[in-house]
Amino acid sequence: YQWKGPFYFIQGADPQFGLTKAWTHGDTENGDDEWAVEIKLAEQAVQAVNKLSPKPKFFVLCGDLVHGMPGTRWKKNQEQDLKDVLKNTDQDIPLVLVSGNHDIGNTPTSESIDDYCKNWGDDYFSFWVGGVFFIVLNSQLYYDCSKCPELKQAQDAWLDEQLATAAKQKCKHIIVFQHIPLFLSKPDEDDDYFNVNKPVRQEVMEKLDKAGVKAVFSGHYHRNAGGFYKGLEMVVSSAIGCQLGKDTHGLRVVVVTEEKVVHKYYSLTELGSHGIEKELLDMLAEQK
Repeated sequence: YQWKGPFYFIQGADPQFGLTKAWTHGDTENGDDEWAVEIKLAEQAVQAVNKLSPKPKFFVLCGDLVHGMPGTRWKKNQEQDLKDVLKNTDQDIPLVLVSGNHDIGNTPTSESIDDYCKNWGDDYFSFWVGGVFFIVLNSQLYYDCSKCPELKQAQDAWLDEQLATAAKQKCKHIIVFQHIPLFLSKPDEDDDYFNVNKPVRQEVMEKLDKAGVKAVFSGHYHRNAGGFYKGLEMVVSSAIGCQLGKDTHGLRVVVVTEEKVVHKYYSLTELGSHGIEKELLDMLAEQK
């Protein structure tokens, strides 16, 4: 719970083993039978993170770990291959995993969520790092909980408790991770495949902003985007894997100081060869 000075973490999203082939062949349902491209990119991401000095406090992957939807033919193989890559992450850098729509389904069920939890860990949880409170959410429950409404209610109740705990502990910042962005650029934008629909979005944004949450980091869009709702920043990071826009395969470096949360997206090549720029490293050196 105690603030011990500035630190940083790495955010990645959508390694999504299998999407590149599926996307290029125009068959996103069943075209995910090859993922050598994604294995290489995920390896590059892990190598880049391992080389960083000082080490990040953790490495978070914001969902869509693989492309195969629950029950599809290649999912288990994709997951095994991703685990084999992630195993090489430096033992001193904890991995934090967030569930995405491809991990538990566009319309999740208690079975698909249970399967994810057995395989990767809890679908929502919280943790502390040096006076900063981090909350991981299952955004599929916001997107479509029609087959498991009781699970959404449970997460909602849990979130309220977590935000109350954070208020009591007087933490420096609260930061949220989820897969689907609340919005891409404007809080009142139209509903879209890539955001949370308006009534739910409004309720969640208001709750998080009221609780003093500083930022929500997400993926899903395979492009960089983001904006603000009052004091809450929505940060949308592009993918480690397949790009759907003009961004490069990359990772986001997030520096947390006593006053603020500052972040920058780096291409995998840039981060791997040059590391973090001086300006951000200087922020870490301050207040020591």
